[in-house]
Amino acid sequence: MTNERFFPIGTPGQPWSDAEKVQWFESCYVQRSYRDDLQSRLDALDESLEVWQHGALSLDPARYPLLAAKSVSPRADAPWALITGGVHGYETSGVHGALAFLDQHAGTYCERINLLVVPCVSPWSYEVIHRWNPQAIDPNRSFVEDSPAEESAALMRLTRELGVDFLVHMDLHETTDSDEDEFRPALAARDGQPLEPGLIPDGFYTVGDSDNPQPEFQAAIVAGVEQVIHIAPPDANGEIIGSKVTQHGIINYPYRPLGLCAGVTNARFTSTTEVYPDSPLVSDEICVEAQVAAVRAALDHALAHVAS
Repeated sequence: MTNERFFPIGTPGQPWSDAEKVQWFESCYVQRSYRDDLQSRLDALDESLEVWQHGALSLDPARYPLLAAKSVSPRADAPWALITGGVHGYETSGVHGALAFLDQHAGTYCERINLLVVPCVSPWSYEVIHRWNPQAIDPNRSFVEDSPAEESAALMRLTRELGVDFLVHMDLHETTDSDEDEFRPALAARDGQPLEPGLIPDGFYTVGDSDNPQPEFQAAIVAGVEQVIHIAPPDANGEIIGSKVTQHGIINYPYRPLGLCAGVTNARFTSTTEVYPDSPLVSDEICVEAQVAAVRAALDHALAHVAS
């Protein structure tokens, strides 16, 4: 099956040139406000947390500062946790889940664990509701040395400059109907490849690191989230998005070989959450609650096993 009938930019079978990437960029338009949705909420954090601007997007530095919240007085005897959202800017509950965790629960964890929270790694992509950055690059395949995506490079630089060892990294994502309807067709067109149809799972699942799967940790996340939202079942092949289900609601990917955000640290406990916001069984609020539940379950498990 070719991509000809699916995407209006480019010639089927031929990768995009720079001109076609510019054409794609010019087809994107702002649909929501990074400043209104995120910056105002970060400004209202309680006194246990401070906001750190660690860079800005070159496209418009004033409009797109890169912001993190971190423990204002880190404890030397406490481990560190990294929470990231909005690596794919269109995955809304990841961004707002990170913000809701900061609003509602971060203060109760700051006595036990130091926090670094980056609610929106890709602010331009958040505003235009897209998977890619302005150069038509997927940031979540770009956590590599000499990264071609400045969003990914900025987060890698931030974690290096902080100079700490992380115990936990939770990267908050969604799997949406638009993955199949819009973003995979765009990817096929960009790369000059045929489009093969896939299946979007209905429900929450986690993606562990195939090189460090931590099955008990992943199971604890699923158990915590299952109190809020339904868990995605495997398809007829026993898979979710083409990967074998290793246990209830859990698959594994090789983080670092794929350049995934969740591989950016050497944390013992790492997971990528995937919420399905298009299910008729959920609301936007439930999706955000699921992300918060995932973070809390992850931190609780890690803190209970930090010395084991």
